[in-house]
Amino acid sequence: MSIHIAAKIGDISEIVLMPGDPMRAQYIANKYLQNAICYNQVRGMFGYTGSYKGKKVSIQGSGMGIPSMSIYANELIQEYKVKKIIRIGSCGSLQRNVQIRDIVLAQATSSDTNINSRIFPSMNFSPVASFNLLLKAYQKAQEMSIKVNVGNVFTTDLFYDEPCDSWKIWAKYGVLAIEMETAGLYTLAARHNIEALSILTVSDHLITNEACTSEEREKSFNRMLELALEMV
Repeated sequence: MSIHIAAKIGDISEIVLMPGDPMRAQYIANKYLQNAICYNQVRGMFGYTGSYKGKKVSIQGSGMGIPSMSIYANELIQEYKVKKIIRIGSCGSLQRNVQIRDIVLAQATSSDTNINSRIFPSMNFSPVASFNLLLKAYQKAQEMSIKVNVGNVFTTDLFYDEPCDSWKIWAKYGVLAIEMETAGLYTLAARHNIEALSILTVSDHLITNEACTSEEREKSFNRMLELALEMV
């Protein structure tokens, strides 16, 4: 077992879906997986492995923000040899045509984090999705008649930012939505040569001020979950 994940080698699938909320991981396991086993409860960050339509899949909570995502993704990749990570999270829309409960496929990510500047001093790295996963997600969405928005997202370190309208510059340049983990995930995937993709559901709208409740975020984003599971 690793420092933050109590699983034994072999307990975790090579394909892992990662919601930020560990309660969403529990919800997915109970609703969609057959013979699900909880392999992790350390720090309340639940992890489950089961089968979906006969295929082994794991669901692991990541927590909020790049530092937390990076801890769990690093351990999944280096200790448990995970080959594909699909983030299934929430985001805030920055565009009027990307509406509440819409799904966003994060093709690339901009960021205000300083984490990558430690790796690339005086340079800029552009974290992008794995093309094979992005293409597969888009094609599956078409098959399932799910509307998806594909493009750039903004990964921020601050949920409560000052000034509070700083997001508008990103909206001006066509960024679709704001979230807190994707830049870290895509950078780690590039570093370790694995596949990664973020599939996000709009839970808040920064223009209209619409918002889903915490319970809705946990239990009602089923189209996103089903899309991700169909990619296993």
